[in-house]
Amino acid sequence: MSRLQWAEADFDPPPGAFRLVTPQPDNNRTYIMYHGTTQTSAQSILANGFHQSQDGMLGPGVYLSRDLEKASRYPIGHPEWDKVVIKVKVNVGRVKAINCKNHPLQKTWHDHKYDTAWVPPNCGMVKSGLEENCVWDPSRIEIIELIRPTAVPAQPGYDM
Repeated sequence: MSRLQWAEADFDPPPGAFRLVTPQPDNNRTYIMYHGTTQTSAQSILANGFHQSQDGMLGPGVYLSRDLEKASRYPIGHPEWDKVVIKVKVNVGRVKAINCKNHPLQKTWHDHKYDTAWVPPNCGMVKSGLEENCVWDPSRIEIIELIRPTAVPAQPGYDM
């Protein structure tokens, strides 16, 4: 039996883009982020671009993470073989940290001239304890590539 592993083929970010190097995304910087989805939805996003969700923990927007591990979990409860992660480059613009449940700007951050809402890791808002970002304007997002899980053969005597 094999298991699936999520990994990037090319770990070097494009020029001017940053990985998870700072605890909080800095205003007006470009970061590598990830969006977990299904194979079918990924094809639609490739063809038509990202669109804002109707709602969510942070209100409308495109939900992303700078953490590949977090993105690879989505959609939650969906079969691993049908999942895919879209690797993107995002100019985050002006960032608002939403660091607790019922934050006064949790769903209204964009009304206060912020471009991205950021939920820090381990702040109690996300079950996984991993960070999350919500980007208001999909035009800030540039698709780089799709990342699919690869099968890793099971090793005798090794249990997951």
